[in-house]
Parts: sequence; structure tokens; C-alpha cells
Amino acid sequence: MKNYNELAEICKKHGAVYEKDAPLAPYTTFKIGGACDFLVKVNSENLIQEIVRSGTKYHVLGNGSNVLVSDEGVRGVVLLFGSDYAEVSVCGEFMNCQAGAKLSDICKAAQKEGLTGLEFAYGIPATVGGAVYMNAGAYNGEMKDVVRSVFSLSDRGPLTVEKTHLEFSYRYSVFHESNSVITGVALKLQKGDKAQITAKMEDFMRRRKDKQPLEFPSAGSTFKRPEGDYASRLIDVCGLKGFSVGGAEVSGKHAGFIINKGGATCGDVLRLIEAVKERVYKETGIMLEQEIKLI
Repeated sequence: MKNYNELAEICKKHGAVYEKDAPLAPYTTFKIGGACDFLVKVNSENLIQEIVRSGTKYHVLGNGSNVLVSDEGVRGVVLLFGSDYAEVSVCGEFMNCQAGAKLSDICKAAQKEGLTGLEFAYGIPATVGGAVYMNAGAYNGEMKDVVRSVFSLSDRGPLTVEKTHLEFSYRYSVFHESNSVITGVALKLQKGDKAQITAKMEDFMRRRKDKQPLEFPSAGSTFKRPEGDYASRLIDVCGLKGFSVGGAEVSGKHAGFIINKGGATCGDVLRLIEAVKERVYKETGIMLEQEIKLI
């Protein structure tokens, strides 16, 4: 394993921004969590490859929208995929996207080119790499509907994984069981009418703003959808809207969201999650499954 001075030299060689003892809360939509030992803003495939092959323990972070970072922070290196690794290119009905590209930007690029199929993703606060990892979805659409192939890196080198081998299911992909880092995504869309595409994107965004507590930090939907029902409905019928632990609260606007009302800690959120799961199970017999990932 390389020490952090050696990692700093690797970053300098590749022109990458890095920070030691970097607070992670600003890089998550929950605005919660301690510091990591070493943060690297990914800017090239060669940089990723060199760090992965170094044997250093690492974690991958995109837009930080489906994660909860420990109050004690994270040991090792955090590879941050963002604007330094976010190129998007369009060729006919195909889009090639670096993993740090935001879904909202990709949706806008598709709309500009008159490509349909990705409207459901407009407003999902994720990078495309994170969205593929989780098979993110909304409004009857999922990433599996538009992904053609995924590019990744491991200590063995680069690998292209075709759609048939991605094992997509509800909020799952093969990368949950892999040590590979998603570096890029190829999407396959269809030609459509720009006006209709725009109208659908605007409709989905309006619904999000009307129904979701976007004015507060959160990690999105806290729980997976139980078969045949909705977590938000179950939490609501149990009278848990507004229930809080410390600075963490079950949103009064959408019971499926736990929000950071101010000063919430990772501990607050975890205790609230357990309290909600216990109450829902006691009153309905259904055990909710946490969707957000703890780092």
C-alpha cells in the first residue's frame, strides 16, 4: 500500500486535485459525515488505474446522493467522480458518458439532440456511474432500459461489460459484487420529438418538486419499495411523518424521505431508520429494507 505522500505525487503527475483529511459532508446530498484520509477528484482513466493497482483501500463517491457517511469518517482514499471526469458525447442514437457526468446534464444533452428514453432520469441527483451501480429509476423507467454497456477498471485492467452481463434488478447491478470501478457508460436511446421530450422532462421535474422535500438535505428514498406496496405509504399509515431523532426527521411532505433538518449526524439517521423499521414491522408485519448505503 502506498502512503499518502506517494499518492499525492501520483495525483500531481496526472494533474488531479486532491486533499488530505477532507471533510465528506459537503460532497453528499445529506450534508452528513466525517472526513476521509485522502480525497482524489478523478480526472483520467490512467489516474484511476494507478490508484487501484497501488493496493490502497479506496471508496468510490459520485454525487453522494444515495449514501450516508459515518460520523467517524472514512479510512483510506475516496475517489470522487464529478465535473473533472464528466465528458458526454453523442453519435446518432448512442451517448458515451464518463462516470462523473450528472444525469441531469445527460438528460439535457439527449433532449438537445432529440433523443428519447432518458426522461425518467431528469431530476435524479446522481452521476451516471452511481445511477448504473444502483440501477436508479423513477416514473416507470430504470437505467437498465437505456444502458448498452459499462466500462470499468479493476486491478486487472479495463473491462467492458455488456448489458446482458450487468445483472440489473431493482436497485442492483453486478457491480455490487465486483471490485471494479465504473469509469464510463454507453447509452442507447431513440429518436423522438424535442417538444414531447421537453414536456415530459418538465412534468417529471414538477412532480418531484411538488411531492419531494427538495428544500432539505436528504439521500433520496431511504427505503427500498417492498413488493406490492410503497415504503412511504407504510410509514405514513404508521403515523411517522414528522417523527425525529436529533436533527434527522421523517419528512412531513414525503414519508419515504428522511431529511436533515439541521445538524443531523449519521448516528441520528441510523437510529431513526431503526425506529421506523421497528414501528412499521410491528404494525404491518413488513420489514423495510434500507436503500441508502452506509460508508
